[in-house]
Amino acid sequence: MNVLTGYIIKEVLKGSAIAIILLLTLFNLFTFSDELKDLGKGVYGLKEIFLYLALTSPRVFYELVPSAALLGSLFVVGAMANNREVVAMRAAGLSIFWVIKSVMLAGCVLVVIALVVGEFVAPKAERTAQLIKTTAQNNEVVMRSKYGLWLREGQQFVNVRKIPSKGELSEIYLYQVDEKNRLLSVTKADKANFLGAEKWNMKGIVKSELSTKQVFSDKESTKQWETSIDPDLLNVVVVKSENMSLYDLFMYIDFLKGNNQKSQTFELAFWSRLINPFVTFVMLMVSIPFVVGVGRGVSTGGRMMVGIVVGMTFNIFDKIAGHVGLVYGYDPMLMAVLPSAVVFCSALYAVSRVR
Repeated sequence: MNVLTGYIIKEVLKGSAIAIILLLTLFNLFTFSDELKDLGKGVYGLKEIFLYLALTSPRVFYELVPSAALLGSLFVVGAMANNREVVAMRAAGLSIFWVIKSVMLAGCVLVVIALVVGEFVAPKAERTAQLIKTTAQNNEVVMRSKYGLWLREGQQFVNVRKIPSKGELSEIYLYQVDEKNRLLSVTKADKANFLGAEKWNMKGIVKSELSTKQVFSDKESTKQWETSIDPDLLNVVVVKSENMSLYDLFMYIDFLKGNNQKSQTFELAFWSRLINPFVTFVMLMVSIPFVVGVGRGVSTGGRMMVGIVVGMTFNIFDKIAGHVGLVYGYDPMLMAVLPSAVVFCSALYAVSRVR
């Protein structure tokens, strides 16, 4: 029995590995096609595109593991059913639940690999990818620190402390220096909104001009700021859930709640990330009725088509549930768990019918 268990685990892992390689390759081909539209923008060339694809692949890998588990299980165990191997195992006294246990043990291996990649590799790689892409396209010198975003434009240094949203800045500091890097003026603005065509509308402005003898200070309620800084460049410091690990998400949610800010989007991302390993087991459970309960005359292609339809339907249902929860203010944990729970219960019912 241990030999048969190891055989099924090995075959499911092999099928899942093939599926994830194919899915990852397909996804990267589409991404490569999209990135070619920005080829030549700034210094964004083929080298940067391939580097961007390599660095975003860990995140894509993590997201594709459940789908790959479903397709790999359908392909491998389905082939075993067509070759009457499953029938022989059941005739030898092995139950359907033994088959499920063997497939789930393979799922445990997939989940461990996915967690290592998703929590320790993907977030940092994703941040680096976004930084490389954005800075290459904008030709700006950008640095992130605990004091926000720093960048240089000619003889002016710009420090942005907060970015509430794309096209909106707050706590902006402009430092003007001369050719000898001596400080000439400091301008502080409470906020700025992007108007388009390299123009921003600044509000709450205080400008101080410095000299060796005295300092002049001036205040303005609003002023137009012309700069080549593009809102896309600021994406490198915008907090995104896909750039964060579970621990980072938890701490950021706590920070938002402590400052009375909206945290539903990040809570949904946290719970979705937390149950993602369970989704892998759900997809494996879904595959069981199709490889055991369906006649062996069904082709592998037919089973794969069923798997693709089931996987796409689940993803659409999951996305809809998440957005509905955000719009109507439902509990993020409930909306993250609901799709997987519904599909898992449906799979359990189908397995009981097969038995």
